[in-house]
Amino acid sequence: MSSRRSRSRNTGGASRISDDQINDLVSKLQQLLPELRNTSSDKVSAARVLQDTCNYIRSLHREVDDLSERLSELLATTDTNQAALIRSLLMQ
Repeated sequence: MSSRRSRSRNTGGASRISDDQINDLVSKLQQLLPELRNTSSDKVSAARVLQDTCNYIRSLHREVDDLSERLSELLATTDTNQAALIRSLLMQ
């Protein structure tokens, strides 16, 4: 018996997840990643899917930060009425 399986048995019944469930979740995650979406799931390791997921999330965070900065600059250069309108649209 592998040490991973031994540890999973010691954690209690409620937190166990099967290898099939993990494979299914990794496959679903792969379909969300633009770079891996069209790749056959048996050609990509779970480790690569998880690494690419982390990289993609970091990329999205950077994009959000950049867009937030651009929006702040835009709001700072527009007149008060336009800035209020943009803020109200964003809050909807």
